[in-house]
Amino acid sequence: MGFGMARRVFYSFDYEQDADRVQLVKNMGKIESQPLLTGNKWEEVRRGGDAAIKKWINDQMSGKSCLVVLVGTRTADRRWVKYEIKQAWEQGLGIVGVRIHGLKNLRGLTAKRGDNPFAGFTVQAKPLSKIVTLHDPFGFDSKAVYADISDQLESLVEDAIAVRDQY
Repeated sequence: MGFGMARRVFYSFDYEQDADRVQLVKNMGKIESQPLLTGNKWEEVRRGGDAAIKKWINDQMSGKSCLVVLVGTRTADRRWVKYEIKQAWEQGLGIVGVRIHGLKNLRGLTAKRGDNPFAGFTVQAKPLSKIVTLHDPFGFDSKAVYADISDQLESLVEDAIAVRDQY
């Protein structure tokens, strides 16, 4: 599959803090992803408990070729992000991280840089953080960061899939 064909990805992120920033990335239209849940819909899934959340994640991840972790301030600490990373690796998906803390949310605010969400995982005795790319967009303001993510996203996904194929 070359760049001409849209890859289908699963976006993993911290809903509470980063939904606005994630929507910006999704709206770039570079790659196709799962529908993003509204707050109400997420609450509905959450009320079903852990089994319902896992089922939703697994259903949405099905048929995707790559997990794109959109990394904000607290993403690395989020329980379901960790679950999604583990599931994606086990299902043979490419995995890539893209830092989004430099994008402005709807209130016009950027955020603090978060920890690497891949740091806690190992694959064949190798830290996942040494296998998976965590892209740190270049730019001194939100517009430049946005442009960098927009320019790089497709090739980051392709590279992630190529790396995954080596394991």
